[in-house]
Amino acid sequence: MMRQYELVERVRRYNANTDEALLDRAYVYAMRAHGTQKRASGDPYFSHPLEVAAILTDLKLDDATIVAALLHDTIEDTDATRDEIDRVFSPQIGALVEGLTKIKKLDLVSKQAKQAENLRKLLLAIADDVRVLLVKLADRLHNMRTLKWVPEEKRSRVAQETLDIYAPLAGRMGMHDMREELEDLSFRQLSPEAYDSILNRLQALKENNGELVASIERELSDAIAQKGLSAIVKGREKRPYSIWRKMEQKSVAFEQLSDIYGFRVLVDQTEECYAALGVVHTKWPLVPGRFKDYISTPKQNDYRSLHTTVVGPGRQRVELQIRTRLMHEIAEYGIAAHALYKDGGNGNGNGADPLTRDSGAYAWLRRTIELLAEGSSPEEFLEHTKLELFHDQVFCFTPKGRLITLPRRATPIDFAYAVHTGVGDRAVGAKINGKISPLVSELQNGDEVEIITAAGQTPPAAWESIVVTGKARAAIRRATRAAVRAQYAGLGKKIVERAVVRAGKVFSEEKLAASVGRLARQSLEDVYAAVGRGEMRSDDVVKAVHPEWTGPRAEERAALKGEGWFELEQGQSLKFKIPGIESDPDPKTAIPIRGINRELPVRFAPNGGAVPGDRIVGILSPGEGITIYPIQSPALQEFEEEPERWLDVRWDVEEDDPQRFPVQIVVVATNEPGSLAQVAQVIGERDGNIENLRMSSRSADFTRMVIDIGVYDLRHLNGILSDLRTRPVVSSVERVNG
Repeated sequence: MMRQYELVERVRRYNANTDEALLDRAYVYAMRAHGTQKRASGDPYFSHPLEVAAILTDLKLDDATIVAALLHDTIEDTDATRDEIDRVFSPQIGALVEGLTKIKKLDLVSKQAKQAENLRKLLLAIADDVRVLLVKLADRLHNMRTLKWVPEEKRSRVAQETLDIYAPLAGRMGMHDMREELEDLSFRQLSPEAYDSILNRLQALKENNGELVASIERELSDAIAQKGLSAIVKGREKRPYSIWRKMEQKSVAFEQLSDIYGFRVLVDQTEECYAALGVVHTKWPLVPGRFKDYISTPKQNDYRSLHTTVVGPGRQRVELQIRTRLMHEIAEYGIAAHALYKDGGNGNGNGADPLTRDSGAYAWLRRTIELLAEGSSPEEFLEHTKLELFHDQVFCFTPKGRLITLPRRATPIDFAYAVHTGVGDRAVGAKINGKISPLVSELQNGDEVEIITAAGQTPPAAWESIVVTGKARAAIRRATRAAVRAQYAGLGKKIVERAVVRAGKVFSEEKLAASVGRLARQSLEDVYAAVGRGEMRSDDVVKAVHPEWTGPRAEERAALKGEGWFELEQGQSLKFKIPGIESDPDPKTAIPIRGINRELPVRFAPNGGAVPGDRIVGILSPGEGITIYPIQSPALQEFEEEPERWLDVRWDVEEDDPQRFPVQIVVVATNEPGSLAQVAQVIGERDGNIENLRMSSRSADFTRMVIDIGVYDLRHLNGILSDLRTRPVVSSVERVNG
C-alpha cells in the first residue's frame, strides 16, 4: 500500500506548489475513518481510495481532486459527515465528496425508467464540478481492476454498467486510455472466451512478425528525421475490445484485419504535423479514404490529430496518428488535461476553479445537461444521452461556412435541428453540396448542407425513426405532441360550440375563458383539448359558463346525417349503428365501444367492418368523427404517418345479449348449377344472415361472390368460413378487411 510521502511525491512531480499539509491531513483522516474495514479481497479498505488517488495523480489533477479521491467513501461508509469535512478541509472539497456519495448510490443498469433517472442525477451531479466525474471514473477503474474479488453474480452487472455508461463517458471526456482500459476489463468479464481468443491470436501474431513494430518505428523515425524534423514515433497493438468491435462492425475475421498495429508520431509544433504527414505520404502510398484531419476540425472533446493509413514497410498497412505533444496530452488525459490553475493558485480547494469551461468536452457536458429539461420522460433523456455517447462524428457546413458536428449516420433533418429547432420544425427539403437530396440522406464529412424551409410546416412523426441525434428526436416528439394537442383542441372547440348552440345559448370565447378556472384548467386551449380527448364533457363546459342551464332536453337529441353515422348525447353510452340494422338507436341493436369520446360520431370501416373478437383501433377524422377498423385492415397503412389520429378502443359486448355484426367475405365457386345454393345453405345452417350479395364471373369456370353477412363474433365467422372451405364447389373463401 502506498505510503503518505509517496503520494505527496507523486503530486509534486507535476505540481511543485502542492499543499503537502492538506494531502497529509486527508491521508490520515481517511485512514482513521475507514479503520479496520476490509475489501472483498481482504485488503484494508483504505487501499481503495488510495489507489483511486494514485490514478488521478497520473492525470495530473489538482490537490482538491486528490483529497476528494481519498475521502470519496467516508460519508457513505464511515461516521464522517459533510459538516465535518467542510470544517477540516473546505466546503469545496466537501461538495466534491458529497457529489461522489450521491453517485455511489446510483444503480445504472436497473429497469429502464429508474436507470434513466439515475443517469440524469449522475450528469446533474457532475454539472457543477466535472472533477466529480473524474474521481468517479478513477473509482470505477480501480473497481474493475479488482473485479475478481466481487461476488460472481454481481460481476456481469458491474461490467455491463461500465461498458454502457462509464467507458463512453470517459471517451466523451477525451480520456481515451481510461476508456480503452474500462472497455477491455468489461469485455474480459462479459465475453471471456472471445477475449482470450483475441489475446492468443495477438500473441501468435507478435511471434510471427518478430520485430515488425520496432522496424516500422525505426524506418518512420529515419524518414522524418531526414527532413530535419524532431519526432518521437511510438507503435502499439490495438486492445482486444477495439479489435472485437471492429470485427463485429465489419463482419470480418481476425485474419482479415489489416490495422492491428497503430503508430503515433509526436512533434513540437502544429506546422510540423503537416510536414511529417507530407513525408509519410511521399514515402509510402496512402490508403484511399483513410485520411482525417482532426486538427482543422477538432472533435467535440477537443481531440486534435491527423489520422492516415499507408501501405508501409513490408507491404504492411500502417495506421498513423500525427500530433503535437500538447495534443497528445489532451488525447491521453482529455478534460483532465485542462486542469489549469487560476492566477497561479495551487488548487487546494479554497476557491480555485481548475477546469476550464471552454473545453470542448465540458461544452458537450453542458449541452447534455441543457437537454435535461427538454425530454418529457426519463426514458427519452436516457435514449438521447446514449445516442450522444456512442456515436462517432461527421463534420458538415452551412452555406455560410458554420461548422456543424453530428453523429455518424446523421441526416439533413439532424443537421436542421442542430442549426436551430425552428429550422428543423419547418424543414421540407435539403441541398447537399448544391444538389437537391432526400431528407433521409446520410451525411458525409465535409458536406455543405442547405435546409429548405416552409412556413406552417410541422415535422412528420415518422421522422423520429429516421433521425439519430437526441436533440432532433426530442424536438420531433414535442412537435408531434403539440400537433396532436392542436387536433384535439380543434375537435373539442367544435364539440363545445355545438353543445352551446344545443343549449340555446350564444357561444362566446370571452365568457368561456373567464370560466376556465371553474373547469380546473389553465387555459382555453386546455379546455378544448380535454373535451376533444374525451376527458371532459361538453355539458360541463356549458354549465361552467351558464350555471343556470339544467342540461340537455330529450327533444334536442338528433342523429348525424350520413350512412352509418349517429351522435350520442348526454346520458347515452357510446353505441355504434350497424349498417343494415334498423335505424332506431335502441340498445339492443347497437354495441358499446370503450375508449372514445361519447359525443363523437362513429362508424365501421367500409368493405369489411369489424366483429367482436377482432382487435380494433379507431381513426380520428377531426370534424367528421371516428372510424373503427380491425387491426389487420390494409387500409390502416394510409394512416401510418399520422399516429396522432390513432385511438385505443375495444369491444364491450354482453354475452347474454347476442347481436349480429356485418362482415364481408369473398367466395370463389365453380360455375355450375346449385353452387350458390350450397354457399347459402352453409351460411344459413351456421345461423349467419346474408344481407347483400354481388356476383361476377372471372371466367367460364368460376364465379366470384362478394357476400355481406351478419355474424355474432369472430368465432362464428371462422366457423362459417371453415364449413364453406369443405364444400367441393368452393375454390376459395376469404374475409375482406377493407
